[in-house]
Amino acid sequence: MTNRCIVRLQDLRKSYQMGPVTVEALRGLSLEVTEGDYVMIMGPSGCGKSTLLNLLGCLDRPTSGQYILGDDDVSQLDDDSLSAIRGTRLGFIFQSYNLIQQLSVVENIEVPLYYQGVPESYSRMLATQIAERVGLKDRLDHKPFELSGGQQQRVAIARALVNDPLIIFADEPTGNLDSSSGNDILAVFDELHQQGKTLIMVTHSDEVSERAKRVIRLRDGQLEHDHKRH
Repeated sequence: MTNRCIVRLQDLRKSYQMGPVTVEALRGLSLEVTEGDYVMIMGPSGCGKSTLLNLLGCLDRPTSGQYILGDDDVSQLDDDSLSAIRGTRLGFIFQSYNLIQQLSVVENIEVPLYYQGVPESYSRMLATQIAERVGLKDRLDHKPFELSGGQQQRVAIARALVNDPLIIFADEPTGNLDSSSGNDILAVFDELHQQGKTLIMVTHSDEVSERAKRVIRLRDGQLEHDHKRH
């Protein structure tokens, strides 16, 4: 059975006005991602990696072209609709973790559910289950500053998983970690992939990219290479 296409980009373009100069960050990108894919986005600095991730994650909208997410043309949606999609269908993991320092581990994981109005008792149960799933069972009441970098990134992964997203996006998720902690986090991603999650990650590391099933390389805002491993 063929996995369904959940991302379709058609001639996607994004330009920015920098004073009198127009900078073309993406120049007519077309590609598809299927459910269960594990994709690495690579390329030199300034090639459009972060711009692409922001567009895919509905944090920004294209200048022109089409972005179909699931069955929705999100390139045409307003800010409120994009926000709703981010909250219910997408998960984000950042290099700097982006945790709320005043909240405990379990409270940080609950944040996406809070914005969806999920009842507190159910939210706590769900967040606790996800925390255990990523190896944080004994850290539920700790604050971020009481955790190692690897543990903080596990909290960020749990937070991204708690709304059972269609896609998980990760931007250099091991960039701030030592090699041992980084490998632990990558093992979590491997496990998520084996469980059928769709992962799209930006990395500059060839070693990290080896773990993916597909590597997309950008250059000057265009698709240079799309390699699929079997």
